[in-house]
Amino acid sequence: MGARPSRRQMTEARRLALTKLPPELLVQVLSHVPPRALVTCCRPVCRAWRDLVDGPSIWLLQLARDRSAEGRALYALAQRCPADANGNRHDEFPFCALARFCLRAPFGRNLIYNSCGEQGFRGWEVEHGGNGWAVEKNFTLVPGAPSQTCFVTSFEWCSKRQLVDLVKEGVWQELLDSGQIEICVADWWGARENCGCIYRLRVRLLDEYENEVVKFSASPNPVLQWTERSCRQVSHVFTNFGKGIRYVSFEQYGRDTRSWVGHYGALVTHSSVRLRIRLS
Repeated sequence: MGARPSRRQMTEARRLALTKLPPELLVQVLSHVPPRALVTCCRPVCRAWRDLVDGPSIWLLQLARDRSAEGRALYALAQRCPADANGNRHDEFPFCALARFCLRAPFGRNLIYNSCGEQGFRGWEVEHGGNGWAVEKNFTLVPGAPSQTCFVTSFEWCSKRQLVDLVKEGVWQELLDSGQIEICVADWWGARENCGCIYRLRVRLLDEYENEVVKFSASPNPVLQWTERSCRQVSHVFTNFGKGIRYVSFEQYGRDTRSWVGHYGALVTHSSVRLRIRLS
């Protein structure tokens, strides 16, 4: 009896068999591989596989398999608004924009990093006023928040900002310019019962040079001392914002109304920037 082939030999045999497939069949086979495995396991196999993974065909097939209303709309947009073959590539992601989209999955997730302060102030540009910002546990449940913690302001204006690069998050520029993308922003804020507060939100859509194109501002009435102890949400949807948008600048401001030493000002948490396709 002959020796049983080793696992390595069997793997080599399968690899050789796949490399003999016609390119159009190989594309079909590889399109069933999960996105990250395509990049980390399939792309290094050989130059031919690398070229397939770096190109759009495999990724279009992956998009085509999502038969939800949003998935069908996205597939139609990807065909109607193809990404520039070279203009969206950079050193971190040398493959095509569709590959970055499938890997990053920018739809359906919050593009704000560290939205509740669970990682301190990582990801935020912070300006401290009074005793500065602090991170505390929520005094009331915030639905859907990844962490029941919040940022708290002080007796002078405190502000913080996060700049979201939509292209780096996986959206190619032609898709942003299609007129079919909506940018949904939201923020939760509240006050302590024993001290009033003032809260402001400003969200700006910027072009590639960080020039302001569209802005949303919210300035709710100040919360008075001893009136309430709850969190409420501010939200807005940017639609029909035109071409050239690259960044979302998410900016929060807050302070207390009593000028008390410590952290008695506005509390903010569960900030979000989400993308969706306009279906109508």
